[in-house]
Amino acid sequence: MSQNVAEIIVETLAEAGAKRCYGVVGDTINHFTDAIRRSELEWVHVRHEEVGGFAAGGEAYMTRELTLCAGTCGPGSLHFVNGLFETHRNGSPVVMIASQVATGDSGVGFPQDVDPKPIYAQYSVFCETIVNPDQARRMAALAAQTALAKNGVAVLVVHGDLFTQTPSQDLPYRAHRFDPVVRPNAEELVPAVKRINAGGKISIYAGFGCEHARSEVLALAAKLNAPVAWTSRAKDFIEPDNPFEVGMTGVFGLAGGYHAVADCDTLILLGCSFAWTQFYPEKATIIQVDIDPQQIGKRHPVDIGLVGSVRDTCAALAQIVDAQSDTRWLEKCRDQYHKALAHDEPESQDDTLIHPQELTLALDTAAADDAFFTADGGSPMVWMLRHIRARGERRTLSSLVHGTMANAYPQAIGIQKAFPERQVIAMCGDGGMTMLLGDLLTLKQERVPVKVLVFNNGSLGFVELEQKVEGLLDSYTDLDNPDFGKMAQAMGLWGGRVEKRHELEGAIAEWLAHDGPALLDVKVNRMELVMPPKIEPGQVASTALYSGKAVLNGRLSDVVDLVKNNFWK
Repeated sequence: MSQNVAEIIVETLAEAGAKRCYGVVGDTINHFTDAIRRSELEWVHVRHEEVGGFAAGGEAYMTRELTLCAGTCGPGSLHFVNGLFETHRNGSPVVMIASQVATGDSGVGFPQDVDPKPIYAQYSVFCETIVNPDQARRMAALAAQTALAKNGVAVLVVHGDLFTQTPSQDLPYRAHRFDPVVRPNAEELVPAVKRINAGGKISIYAGFGCEHARSEVLALAAKLNAPVAWTSRAKDFIEPDNPFEVGMTGVFGLAGGYHAVADCDTLILLGCSFAWTQFYPEKATIIQVDIDPQQIGKRHPVDIGLVGSVRDTCAALAQIVDAQSDTRWLEKCRDQYHKALAHDEPESQDDTLIHPQELTLALDTAAADDAFFTADGGSPMVWMLRHIRARGERRTLSSLVHGTMANAYPQAIGIQKAFPERQVIAMCGDGGMTMLLGDLLTLKQERVPVKVLVFNNGSLGFVELEQKVEGLLDSYTDLDNPDFGKMAQAMGLWGGRVEKRHELEGAIAEWLAHDGPALLDVKVNRMELVMPPKIEPGQVASTALYSGKAVLNGRLSDVVDLVKNNFWK
């Protein structure tokens, strides 16, 4: 019996490695979801499609395998936009089936007629419409193959009436996978080798392109005695057991990483697309390695560009560069890093004041060595990157390129689906979590044992800090929150709340031990400052301007709390 288009798409994507599809059922995808029902794929029923986009991306990011989502015509497919833009920008292989109204109703203003192609073409690696049943297997295979090869979102637009049609011919197209060796030729390596062999203060700045190159990066660092700073997205595979690690630079970073990058003589950028030019060195020679030629010199002018994978290029360089025996530069950066870490670990004297760093450090101690952590954009992301230690098997995920709110527990849903036996912890801001609050019900309905931790400071904290640093009086950032623990209980989850510091350790242990989805609401210091590795005079002046405005507006107590609650050492 001939297969219809829905069955062909499901079969082709399953053969490409997909195991789950996230979405909300309805009208134009009913035949597609019925084909899933009769297949080995699992349909994950979320309450909001944006959550489905985040969840599919979370699963794909951690497994590096294809994951699916599907939306109905018009609003259904549009609701995925933010979740899938985040998914694409963090490099996750996802195929979205974006359905459209029936072919005969297209283009005449029919209800829910929205062309998703120009919307998703902005941030996707593949975005095409199936216009004939004969295309179904080929287009599905190409979508899967492109998503896997380029690590991004592929979108297949399908008119609802095509799902039930059968092709006149069905050739055996399938998705292929590749792992090529890519490195510069010998002549291209010469300028880089000459500069490295000249010695001096050599630093490595490792980015997400080092994902499959940990041993090669550390071998090069060992040969050069070079400190290794890392971008936020490289944390999981550069930080663990790394004797050359000096942390991050940028606003989220600490002194070790900042000085390793800013004060070196030669900076080797490895698969790194760090966007903030003010943190690059002013005088150093910059050597950049990236598999994508378009990334060379994109963020900051570079002196030497090498096109190749980090894995293969570092392996080649480590064999031919001279060994550097001087360890003074490495030791200086390491010393700065450890001092900065110690300074960023506060300890409250007031039992009613819980610093978010304290909460994160307590979580780091209590969580499993192979736990997954997700964090909402804003301050939870900073605390995770600074204080959750990568230990080889631990993994972290936050919205570092797209910079969205509300990503943490939706991404955790997808990760937990893929790894049901491992601990998955979502570090949520109170603003981010309440933005997509309804899908806490998905945790209950789908029996997903994610552990949700709410950093409850009653404000859009990172925005509030941005306003103060710009010399503005913080405005419209207040959040009138419920007791999230009781709210979770009403939804059928385990729920708890902590307001006193001495309760923290026991509550975390009980929350993590619960056999099922659980939410812990922790009241943390609203006035916490995210301190960058270097404070500019303009930031000091602007914060002083904020303080003056606050006093003049009758908010002296805010200024007092800001000072009192941020000077713990």
